This record gives sequence, C-alpha cells and structure tokens, in this order.
Amino acid sequence: MTPRIFAAVLAAGRASRFGSTKQLADLEGSPMVRRVVRTATCVCGAGTLLVTGHDRAAVARACTGLPGFVTVNDDYRHGIGSSIAHAARVLSSTASAILVILADQPRIPEQHLHAMIDAWSGDDNAIVATSYRGTRGAPVLFPRACFTELTKLDRDSGGRHLINDERFAVRTVECEAAALDVDTPEDLTQILRSARS
Repeated sequence: MTPRIFAAVLAAGRASRFGSTKQLADLEGSPMVRRVVRTATCVCGAGTLLVTGHDRAAVARACTGLPGFVTVNDDYRHGIGSSIAHAARVLSSTASAILVILADQPRIPEQHLHAMIDAWSGDDNAIVATSYRGTRGAPVLFPRACFTELTKLDRDSGGRHLINDERFAVRTVECEAAALDVDTPEDLTQILRSARS
C-alpha cells in the first residue's frame, strides 16, 4: 500500500508577541497563512490539514479556495504542542505520516517539502527533520509510530524529544529558510527586506 502523507499546517496560536493575528499578516499581497497552506497543498494536495484556533474564522477564510480541510484546536491556548496533538488525533486513522509545518515559516519552499518526503524511507521508526543553523526542527515528518506520543503533547513541546529519541532513525534535510520565522512585526519586515535584496 502506498503511504499516505498528510501535511498539518499549524496556525492556531495567539501570536502575542506580534500584537495581532500574525497568520493574517500581509506578505507580498497574500496573508502569510495562505502562502504556507498553498505551499503545503502543492505537495500534499487535499491531504492538507489547516489547524486553526485563535481568530479561527478569519484564518480559515484567508485560505478559502485552497485544497484540504480545516480543523479547530479548542486548546490552542496551551501552546503549539496542543495543535500537534490535535492534528495527530484527527489524522491518526488515515495517515501513514504527518508533515508538520508552521504557519510562521513563510519562506519554506515547496521543493524542501518534496525533498523531505523523498528522504523518508517509509518505515514507522523513521523521522525526517529540517536542519538549519546547527539545529533540527520544523518542518518535521513524523511516522505513524510517533502518533500516540504526539497526541499527548501540550504547551510548547513540539515533538523535539522524539527527534532526539534513540528509538527513531532521524534523517535531516537542510533548509536555511526554516530559520526565518515570524514572531514579531520586525521579523516580518526583515523577511520582506531579504526578499528584495
């Protein structure tokens, strides 16, 4: 059977440091969340899950017309871990692996997501993480063997303990664009400047 890989775009947070719903911030004429979801759908098509929470209606509306489906994490105030847990619960019965993507990393290219999927062996104990600036993090592809533990995540734990768990074979795919995340308006300005240079 061909493995079914779903993308889960996490866009539920309150973005308190940004001062407003950063998922909706304009990035070159498009809401940031729409750019990220569009990239995810280029790879996973209708197998793309948008996880909303804070300002859920507006975030979902920003992605109108794109393939995939939307879910609401009512526990979004408990941090990013709760959104990963929610996605794992929603997809556990259908997915062979979940590609976790953050809505505040708008410069992740489609090619990187394809490279991550190509790097996955298909084994249940194989994780594929993104490497950048000496660290390993999101986007991350988690196989089915991780789902049970993912459903237990809470607060700001993003599953990094699984990447460091010796039970799993971890491959990395480098992507410097993963270092460009948006936490503040200044971060967004910097990303816009880097695009013009």
